[in-house]
Parts: sequence; C-alpha cells; structure tokens
Amino acid sequence: MNGAQALMKTLVDAGIEVCFSNPGTSEMHFVAALDDEPKMRAVLALFEGVATGAADGYARMADKPAATLLHLGCGLGNGLANLHNARKGKVPVVNIVGDHAVAHVKYDAQLQSDIETVARNVSPGFVRTSQTTAELCKDAVEAITTARGLPGQVATLILPADVSWGEGGSPCALPAQVAPPAADDGAVRAVVDAIRSGKKTALLLGGRALRERALMAAAKVAAANGVTLLAETFPTRMERGEGLPPVERVAYLAELAGVQLADIDHLILVDSKAPVSFFAYPGKKSYLVPDTCTVHTLSRPEQDALASLEKLVAALGADKAQPKTQKLQRPSAPRGRLSAPKVCKAVGHYLPENAIIIDEAITSGLMLNAMTAGSPRHDMIALTGGAIGQGLPNAVGAAIACPERPVIALIGDGTAMYTIQALWTMAREQLNVTTIIFNNASYSVLNIELERVGAEDVGDKAKSQLDLNGPVLNFAQLAQGMGVHGVRVDTAEAFNHALEYALSQPGPHLIEAMVPESLNGLKRKILPWVLRSLPSLPLSVTRTLKNKIAP
Repeated sequence: MNGAQALMKTLVDAGIEVCFSNPGTSEMHFVAALDDEPKMRAVLALFEGVATGAADGYARMADKPAATLLHLGCGLGNGLANLHNARKGKVPVVNIVGDHAVAHVKYDAQLQSDIETVARNVSPGFVRTSQTTAELCKDAVEAITTARGLPGQVATLILPADVSWGEGGSPCALPAQVAPPAADDGAVRAVVDAIRSGKKTALLLGGRALRERALMAAAKVAAANGVTLLAETFPTRMERGEGLPPVERVAYLAELAGVQLADIDHLILVDSKAPVSFFAYPGKKSYLVPDTCTVHTLSRPEQDALASLEKLVAALGADKAQPKTQKLQRPSAPRGRLSAPKVCKAVGHYLPENAIIIDEAITSGLMLNAMTAGSPRHDMIALTGGAIGQGLPNAVGAAIACPERPVIALIGDGTAMYTIQALWTMAREQLNVTTIIFNNASYSVLNIELERVGAEDVGDKAKSQLDLNGPVLNFAQLAQGMGVHGVRVDTAEAFNHALEYALSQPGPHLIEAMVPESLNGLKRKILPWVLRSLPSLPLSVTRTLKNKIAP
C-alpha cells in the first residue's frame, strides 16, 4: 500500500464512511485511493465551506465523524467558517488537508502557506503534519481518537503529497473507546442542595443533554422539583416535538435573554456554558447571568450528560416523577399574502414525522420555534458558532447521514449566498432536502444591530451595505441552474402547495419565499426603545413582550 491507501483503510476501519471533498493536485493519490475502498463514500463539494459544513451536519446526525479533504492552506481557509461552527458545536470532524511534498516546501511555491497556524484556530486539540508514510496511520489514529471523544472536536491531519504517494503504508487499528465519566459526587450534591434550597432554579441544557433520554431525565427533575428547563440559544442538535419535554431556548437578543434569566437564583449547567451576549454593546453587560444568581456545573463537555442527569434524578428521588411532555398541536395552514411568520406556520402545519429541521433563517425564523413546538417528533440543528453559511451544507450532511428522513432547511437570503454551491451537491447526490429561502432582499439582522449598537448619523452609503436590492436575487433560477427543482412564491396558498409537493416527491427542492422583513419600518425603530425599557418594567410585562418578539 501507499500512504493514501493505508490511510483510507484506517479511516473506514474506524467507521468513517463518508469523505466530503474539494481536492487539488496535492491530494490526487488520496483521490485515487477512493477507488480501492468500496466502504468510503466520496461527496464532491464545489466550495470548501460546503465540504466542511456538510461534514459538520453529517456528524451531528450520525453521531460519528466524517472526513473532509481540502487542498492546502488556501482550501482550509475557504472552509474555516464552518469548521469554526463545528468547533463551537463540539462536533467531531476528521479534517484532512493536503500539503506540498516535504522536500518541496523549502522552495516556497505559489500555494505554500503555514497550514498548521491556520488550522489551530478551529482545531486546538489536534493539528499534525505527517512526516513519513510509516507514521501516517498512527497520526490518523490519534486524529480520529481526538475527534470522536468527548467533547467532539475538529482534528486536523495535514497530509504532504510524498507521504501520501510513498510506499510501505500500513493501516492501524483504533483503541477501544473509553466511556466518558458521569458528574462526580460532589457536583451532584451541590446541585441537589441548590434545587432543594427553595429558590428558583433552572437547568441550562446544551450538547447531548438535548437528546431524548437526557431531556426526559431533566424533565423528571423539573416535574419533581419545580425546576425551569432552558436550552442553549443555538443548539448543536435538539430533539423536539410530540412526546418530548418542551424546553425554552435562551433568546439571541441579550436583552430578551436577560428577561428569561432575571429571577433565576441557581443556574445549573449541563453540557453548556453560562450565557453571554453574541456581541458587546455600549453600556450593556456581556455576561448575561444576573449578579444575584449562582452558577453550578453538573456536567462538563467531556462528561456524559445523560449519565450525569440520571445520577441527579436518583439523588433527588425523582425516578417516579412524570415528565411534562408536548402534545401534538399543529398550527392551521396560513392564508393570504406571504410573510416570514406564515412560512414558519406552514412548516409547523405540514412537518412530516421524523424530519430534520436546519434553522438558519436568522430574523425570518423568529416564529419557527413556536410554530413547530407541537409538531411530530423531529430534530433541529441551529447555527452554533454564529458564522453564517452553515445551513445549506449542514442539510447536505444531515441528508447523507439519515437518507430515510426528510430534511427541511430554512435559510435567509444573505446567508444562502455564502454557500449556495451546496445546491449542486444536493442535486448530484439526489438528496431528500427541501430548502426554503426567505428572500426579503436584506441583511435584516444587521439592520437591527445597527440600531442596537447606537450607530448615529446613518446615511445612504451605510444603509446600502445592509440591503440586497439592486438586483434582487432569484434563488429559484439559481437552483434550477444547479439541477434543483426551484419555485418562487409570494402567497401563503402558493407556498402551501409548493411545500406539499416538495414533501411528497423525491428531492431536492427549493422554495423561494418572497417576504417582507420580519422586523422592518416602525417595528425596527421601536425595537431598540423596547429593549432599553425592559429593565424598568415589571417582569410579567417584560416576559409578555419577549414572547411577542421571539417566542
């Protein structure tokens, strides 16, 4: 075997069965080795950000890593944003980056760069350049072991061309996975004391604590002790719908998150971190936990969230508690002129059993949580790291991980253009994905942020940087140009028909929803004033306002 063939064998023996690739000259021996390994599926992306985002989406749903194949430092740079999202989501990815032959590096060729320095931004736990063919598979074993442990990580293996083509490669076996520990006894006792203190307590769930069994354990704690259940703002993967406990996500807008946390005395972290605002704002706090609240950690990311919650249930004697669960309750089908809330309402009305929702709708998806809460059982994937351009590639990966499940991706028009090439991969692989693009011809969230940061004297030049008019993008035509069935609609009735059709026919499909901005005109001007007023209003009033803005 050459190095590439041995590496391929090591990957598949470790259960890595999909490689999302955008290769170049340095990776040709790895590409050739794909033909020698029938267990490895190769999925071509036309942009590296699609490859990395697809590997992220695949791992979220498959619970194991896929591989990427990227070309040199420039290719890694193009894929960096979605590797950032994977890192923030604690998602396992084996990130393979080709490099020049070891002997070629000294000549500083045109594409030469410091790949390791670039990779450390998204892969702090493992970055290594293999130096010899003999050592390659040992390096690969360390990369895979790092990626698939808890917490999941991006592990970057840099593969020089001569290490890849060199003879004498030998596959390596992985050691058995070690079960992660549960929370230690001291942490459990501290949490029990907090819950039994009689003060208002909340569990903040993240990561694997948002899967069915962990949710049910958390709901037993809540039912037996009056504990509030909260979820991270942008969960990596959250199981929701009929028969599962309802969990309120912490709001994106810091002012609204402050309303949710205002009267919490004890906040217990379960595979999550204490809430902070996405950005700094003049005169506002970045750390969102109230000064009067004590933060406790039940389980850290490297610990088993489910086992920790079950240990807490036992310590509280809550085994027999009956968790509160969501009843099936769909909204009616919308009618009339199309709007973003009506799109969300239609998704809730028509959502099929066991669907996967990819939520990168930004401001247009403000009503999505409320409209799908009582839908049939489904998974939701959100924008964990905040770097837009994740949604379409995530849909590719999720559809490949779960080919029997329908995938519905709700995407803003601005974010769609970051990784629009994902549509071509959907068509090439014939994936069962229905993409919904909210076309409001605006970077709507940035218009809101412009008001919130207190920027003054905003003129036409500044405003032009935040709108997508002139020309208005035509996503239906873009989809058709890449082999995806696409339609453009501007009424609720037309959207309902398009969604019914897409869900009844093999994919992929794209529905372009022509909608006004969800927060525009007077609403956008009033919002900053409302947010500034929240601290001076009674909590009951602020919670009503919060539920109106972002339920």
